Amino acid sequence: MALITAMRSKAAAVRDRFEARTYTGSDGRKMPYRLFQPTRRSGKLPLILWLHGAAGLGDDNRKQIAGGNLFGSHVWALAEHQERFPCYVVAPQTSFGWIRYDAPRTPGGQRPKPIEGFGDGARMALEIVDAQRKEFAIDERRLYVMGNSMGGGGTWHMLAHKPGLFAAAVPVAAGATSDRVQPVAGTPLWNFHGDADKTVDVAVSRDRITALRKAGGSPLYTEYPGVGHNANEWAFTEPGLIEWLFRQQRRT
Repeated sequence: MALITAMRSKAAAVRDRFEARTYTGSDGRKMPYRLFQPTRRSGKLPLILWLHGAAGLGDDNRKQIAGGNLFGSHVWALAEHQERFPCYVVAPQTSFGWIRYDAPRTPGGQRPKPIEGFGDGARMALEIVDAQRKEFAIDERRLYVMGNSMGGGGTWHMLAHKPGLFAAAVPVAAGATSDRVQPVAGTPLWNFHGDADKTVDVAVSRDRITALRKAGGSPLYTEYPGVGHNANEWAFTEPGLIEWLFRQQRRT
């Protein structure tokens, strides 16, 4: 709890460093996003893609890095981590979800059923990443994806549909998707969940990790006893996570 309290205080120092931008796709559809740029730049640097949870749904270009989405977006921007591991952080905001559903996903609404196919939200988020790779000196061997709840499901979704793109992934309390785990087996992954989660049952993570290990993957899995859907606060203050993530890089 001391680490969580300290993180809330430290995050305030970098809150204004996330620049508000809007991406317009080739189809004219728009997606707002926030961009954190490192102060110290030397050579090509890693990029973190943060996928917000359902509380971030909308187009205000704020909720995806606030509230329950603060820890996962801000921890990488802290001065103490940027000093050792300078990186870019991209936090897009979707108003319709990351994966495909059988009905529109709306803020505060019921969760629709996941269906097959690559989600438009995930597709646009990756287009934003591609735009950053063109604008800045990004190390393509060190692209990382992570998310909480709905965004955790989006993380698994991206890994399944774009295997080999990301060097590592951190899904937290990840929602269900219709994706197979076999394509994810080659990606280093650290999954987090609280066993008292009333929003996304911990069985979703347990089943995924079991299936991934059967498919030949070697994921890390941390389950927090007595912790509910706020496992992101625990995950993104987890000792060792920062160094583990930046040790990972794609070989080709």
